[in-house]
Amino acid sequence: MNKLPRSFYDRADVTAIARELLGKKLITHIDGVTTAGIITETEAYAGVGDRASHAYGGKRTSRNAVMYGPAGFAYIYLCYGIHHLFNVVTNITDVPHAVLVRAIHPVAGLDAMRERRHQTKLTTGGPGTLTQALGILTKYSGTDLLGDLITIEDTDIRIPKRSLIIGPRIGVDYAKEDALLPYRYHFDPRILA
Repeated sequence: MNKLPRSFYDRADVTAIARELLGKKLITHIDGVTTAGIITETEAYAGVGDRASHAYGGKRTSRNAVMYGPAGFAYIYLCYGIHHLFNVVTNITDVPHAVLVRAIHPVAGLDAMRERRHQTKLTTGGPGTLTQALGILTKYSGTDLLGDLITIEDTDIRIPKRSLIIGPRIGVDYAKEDALLPYRYHFDPRILA
């Protein structure tokens, strides 16, 4: 295993971390089942100054409290009452930055993922579908990514600049001009073939 170290997460530039998470392997060991996928899409959220962030304006709730903790922990919340969305907490304690993992390319435990998704043709191209496939639920919010339940590993995959797509985040129109920030990063997983 080549888990990303705490120092990967506790840096100040959340957009750099979001870009650098592309090509890394997100792994879960849940209920005795190991599943994994290569991260293909992320979105950066820059804390108290970012209108799209759950911590905008210094907002603190029981739900987002983990964002104010140390880097390298999972922040998982329920969206629309059905989707469990997985985020990586970054920066230092009391600076609530996070990166939403929006999509993965499945690489291990595909049968388990299909079963969890109730699909024969597996899809993990959205933040809710990837968490369902990996077995990630809100009850795992606060999980240390340096532990064994949910981890992110380095890989030999490097995304060429010409393959990197940068654009505005999805579904945050309420954030006004911050919705237009180029904080979403992704690549076509077909380059992995």
